Amino acid sequence: MKQERKSRREGARDRSTVFTEEPIVGEKLDYELLDSGNGEKLERFGDIHLVRPIAHAIWKPQLSASHWKAARGHFQRATGGGGRWKWGSKRVPHSWILQVDQQRFVLKTTSFGHLGIFPEQQQQWRWITDLCESQTEEIEVLNLFAYTGGSTLAAALGGAKVCHVDAARGSVDWARENANRSGLGSHPIRWIVDDVQIFLKREIKRNRRYHGIILDPPSFGRGKKGETWKIETDLVPLLELCKSVLVDKPLFFLLSCHSPGFTPQVLTNLINDVVPNGGERAMGEMLLQGGSVQDLPTGSFARWHSDEKIEASVEEAKESE
Repeated sequence: MKQERKSRREGARDRSTVFTEEPIVGEKLDYELLDSGNGEKLERFGDIHLVRPIAHAIWKPQLSASHWKAARGHFQRATGGGGRWKWGSKRVPHSWILQVDQQRFVLKTTSFGHLGIFPEQQQQWRWITDLCESQTEEIEVLNLFAYTGGSTLAAALGGAKVCHVDAARGSVDWARENANRSGLGSHPIRWIVDDVQIFLKREIKRNRRYHGIILDPPSFGRGKKGETWKIETDLVPLLELCKSVLVDKPLFFLLSCHSPGFTPQVLTNLINDVVPNGGERAMGEMLLQGGSVQDLPTGSFARWHSDEKIEASVEEAKESE
């Protein structure tokens, strides 16, 4: 049965190329926060400077108004949700490449202001890669609400098998493109388009288990079949499902979010109900950073990892049961 499912996947239409034009590769490939204040942030994505809103940046900007006006794009939110881009004299390309350590992302502007990356996750990505790379046995990692795959790429770069789950096919296709750009096109990654709660219930029935779980849930979301997600009411039941798909001796658990009120301590309290006693815990704010400007907090994270190395693969553990 497993062989049949595999052959159907291999015979499916290749969705890895989701951009109709070849992304531009500029002289600079990295990210930098250039300034923030007056409810906005000025960022550099490679060669391209953009302004986007961030409500809690209520302080005064450090740079002059001329620096801000020189940005090639300015996203302005609409009162009813969404928003629009206002372009300067030189518009941004259809898509372009940004590099974060060994990961390459294809960026493009969207109607809701996102570009396909959350640079504040860079420290978490490094932690994931280092932790996976330090294991002597092969591990399997589950990435939920996986978006365009930053954490998926990080785990894959560390040598882990990864299951990438997101309800939006466009995001999963975008993540596959990023994997290809990062030299991970042939790496063992399961690309799943599904509601995360439904997916987890299926994994429990299949008796699939993972050594590590990553999740970065949104405040609100809607699935392809009309399912709704509200972090205040749905996160705790979701964490219970996550607990059921962890191996008996898990390696790590990472929870992050951008929802107001979900502080580092709140997230720590939540994962304490999921992970074993002992191990090492860390929590903090996720920050956008630049050379000489103030750090800009954009969300929170809490994480745990075991003191012990993984001793057997998931398949070996199943065989011993």
